[in-house]
Amino acid sequence: MPVAGGGLYVAVSGGGEADDEACRLAEQVGQELARRGAVVVTGGLGGAMAAACRGAKDGGGTTIGILPSDDRAEANEWVDVAVPTGLGEGRNALVVRAADAVVAVAGEFGTLSEIALALRLGKPVIGLGTWELVRGGRPVDAIVAAGTPAEAAESAVALAMERRARPTGS
Repeated sequence: MPVAGGGLYVAVSGGGEADDEACRLAEQVGQELARRGAVVVTGGLGGAMAAACRGAKDGGGTTIGILPSDDRAEANEWVDVAVPTGLGEGRNALVVRAADAVVAVAGEFGTLSEIALALRLGKPVIGLGTWELVRGGRPVDAIVAAGTPAEAAESAVALAMERRARPTGS
């Protein structure tokens, strides 16, 4: 198990009611992140969140589930550390704050909120079949597109390390 404060923490964001393809991708992202030594942070529930945690466990990694309710028992079975918040969807801010980077896999509006919060905080967001941003009819290239789960994990780890290496305030 990685040292709590020393390793990289990468959030995997995706729908709680994700389809089979999104779950397959999220599971592979979780596994790839674990192989690279990253702690996987999710919202702790089902769908893509459970798939990412399952993949991380298969890859020998550690998982954190930041739950919307006050009940730790609601965490999926692959969560190592369940953090009950009682904040509902507001817990999305904590998922993003806990992470050094975010990988968005497909997803619904909750995923979109995590993308927006991460970008607002200057955290790298890597997208795998997820939202595309447009402002005033023009694409916004704020999300780093990945073609595969391995590419998403590699980008997340590299960008998170790069961000951590920057002096504070830059």
